[in-house]
Amino acid sequence: MTRPSKGSNLYLTALLCLSAQSHAVGLNDLLERASQLSDKLHSLSTSLTNDLDTHFSPMGKMIMPRPSMCHTSSLQTPNDKDQALKVPEPELLSLVRSLLQSWNDPLLLLSSEAPTLPHPSNAVIYSKTRELQENSHSLNAGLERLMHRMGASSQSLAPQPFRGGDLGNDKNSRLINFHFLLSCFRRDSHKIDSFLKVLRCRAAKLRPELC
Repeated sequence: MTRPSKGSNLYLTALLCLSAQSHAVGLNDLLERASQLSDKLHSLSTSLTNDLDTHFSPMGKMIMPRPSMCHTSSLQTPNDKDQALKVPEPELLSLVRSLLQSWNDPLLLLSSEAPTLPHPSNAVIYSKTRELQENSHSLNAGLERLMHRMGASSQSLAPQPFRGGDLGNDKNSRLINFHFLLSCFRRDSHKIDSFLKVLRCRAAKLRPELC
C-alpha cells in the first residue's frame, strides 16, 4: 500500500486545522463580524449619498421617486427595535439575509454605471460602489454561516426581485435614478445593521433595553 507523502500529510493537517477553527468560531463572534460588516455598508452608503449631493440639484430631489417605490418596500420588516425584539431570532436573521440578497443585482447595476455617471466625482463613487459590492458579498457569506448555526435555513425568505435594467439615457435621469437606488440601499442597510445588532445583543443575553 502506498504511504502518503510528507507534503500530503501537511496539507491534510492544514485542512483539519482550518475546519477546526471554522467550527470553533462562536455564535457571538460570527454576529460581531456580521455587525461590523453591516455597519461598514451603512457608513459607505451614507458617504456615497453625501458625494452625490455635492452635484445634485434641488429640482432633482423634488422629482426623485418616493421611498415606497424601492423594490424592497413590499418586504415586511419591523418598524423599530421594539418590534425587532419580538421577532424570533431565526426569522429575523432570514429577513436580514433576504433583504441583503435583494440588492445583489441593483449593486451590480450601480457599480457598472458609476464610471460613466455624469458627476465630477464618478471615480470616487465607482470605487465606493465596488467596495459596497465586496462588503455585501462578504456579509452574505457570513449570513449563510449564521443561518446554518441558528437553524434558520428551513425558513429562508426569497429575495425581492429587481426589474430595473438601466438608469435611463439622459444625464438627469441617470443621476436621479442612481441617487434613488442608493437612497433605497442606504435605508435598507440601516435596517440590516439595526436587526443584526439586535440579534447580537440577544445572543449575548443582554437586557432588551441595551440592544
